[in-house]
Amino acid sequence: MQTGCVKDEWQVEQRWAVFDRWGPYGLLGTGLVVSAVTAGELDMTGADWAATAVLVPAALALQLGWERREQRPSAAGAWYFFARWALAFGLTWINPFFGFYAILGYFTADRLLPPRLVKPGLVATAVLMAGSNVGGLHQLRSWGSWAVFAALLCVHIGLVGVFSHLAEKEQAQARARAATITELERTNAALQQALDENAALHTQLLVQAREAGIADERRRLAAEIHDTIAQGLTGIIAQLQVVAGTADPDAARVHVDRAAELARHSLGEARRSVHNLAPVALEHDGLPEALKKTVAEWGERTGVRADFTLTGTAEHLHDEVSATLLRIVQEALSNAARHADASRLGVTLSFMDDEVTLDVRDDGRGFDPLALPPRTGTGGFGLDGMRARAERIAGSLTVESEPGFGTAVSARVPLVHHD
Repeated sequence: MQTGCVKDEWQVEQRWAVFDRWGPYGLLGTGLVVSAVTAGELDMTGADWAATAVLVPAALALQLGWERREQRPSAAGAWYFFARWALAFGLTWINPFFGFYAILGYFTADRLLPPRLVKPGLVATAVLMAGSNVGGLHQLRSWGSWAVFAALLCVHIGLVGVFSHLAEKEQAQARARAATITELERTNAALQQALDENAALHTQLLVQAREAGIADERRRLAAEIHDTIAQGLTGIIAQLQVVAGTADPDAARVHVDRAAELARHSLGEARRSVHNLAPVALEHDGLPEALKKTVAEWGERTGVRADFTLTGTAEHLHDEVSATLLRIVQEALSNAARHADASRLGVTLSFMDDEVTLDVRDDGRGFDPLALPPRTGTGGFGLDGMRARAERIAGSLTVESEPGFGTAVSARVPLVHHD
């Protein structure tokens, strides 16, 4: 935009440069030719021709002396303008058709005169043009001719006022456009800088998000290992220590069988942990089907009656939301198998207008949530892990339990559709 505007201004300046270079010669020559043609009609005398022979070369000499100067308002420009006006006055007095030369004042007043002299220069030019229109200032010999001259002068001054106002308005608009273009360039530069900064920030956030995701997954794996495999290995070690310290073969066999059972269970938990890294259950099924199968398999494995209920209209959720809810259920079922001693368990998945809720309830022994010890290196990953997973997708998780009255785990997450 700025380039186009500069190009237009340059073209206008070039046209004015051509006019300033050749216009005075052309208009003076036109006035001289027309004056020669009309000399008989206007009764030009020998004295008139003699004066013309002096004034025309003087005008040419003035123009030749000025043409190499820069066309800008200055004191020298004012001297040149009014000297040319004086020559034009003399020529139009001799022959009104030299008004062709006098009209130069209209085109050059604002480019030669200082601001305070522009209007006087235009009025002086209007006097010459009005005099030319009435047949020459020397023809003003009666009140009637003076009245016509005054009327024509008013017309010229009025036209000068109108065109001056339009020119000033155009200049104001040009200045406003230039200011707008400058402001747009500044805004574009600031916007580009902001875009560059945002791109760098976006890259930085991606790196941080990737690092945070890795850290979260490490914490989840730590919770899985601590709550399943580590506990199983601890139990195996305890059983083997009993075997090593007893001489009763039957008792030793019982503890060896328990150690083997714990080993099989730990192997199953290890496989489940690996399975949780990439929830295969969601590869071919939606979340409701995957939860139904998971609950059924858990019930068969533990011997506890386990039911799955779906409420609302099931929708295809975002992969991360589905995986998070599935893992919360898996952890809740694992906790119930280890600690609840329940006879019945129910999992309910509910689709609402803008959120999904997941409830896992059992009729086990329960516990006091406020009495739980803080998480240490020896336990407590389960509930924290489920809560962290829910919060990672802008959800929440609550636990309600009371000794002897079972436990309820409830997760609420936003309903985010699959992309």
